[in-house]
Amino acid sequence: MLREFEEKRGDREVENLFAIVENLTEIKDTQVERISKNSIAALPVLAEKLEQALKLSDQIEKDYLELQKINKEKKAKNFEKRQKEWDQFIDDMNFKCQRIDNTFEEKEEELRDLYADLNHKLNITNK
Repeated sequence: MLREFEEKRGDREVENLFAIVENLTEIKDTQVERISKNSIAALPVLAEKLEQALKLSDQIEKDYLELQKINKEKKAKNFEKRQKEWDQFIDDMNFKCQRIDNTFEEKEEELRDLYADLNHKLNITNK
């Protein structure tokens, strides 16, 4: 039984191998020439399309780099503008603080003079 199974299986595998060899020979005889002719016709078109794609990708890269440059310049200008606004704000705040300090000193001096005058008047009236 084992021998019979192996013989049937062996015959089937041999038949499959012959079928594969037959298909390969047929492909070699008929398809290689057809593929060669088709590739001769199709390769120039493919090369042209690849060249167009390459040009398009180069243009996209160029545009991207140009936009990056423009954005970098805009960012630098905006930073300078914000820096100037910040410096102006700080200067304004310092000026206002100085005015408040000056006003405070003036009022303090006025109050000192007022109390000194009152103290002097009180000392005169007490004598």
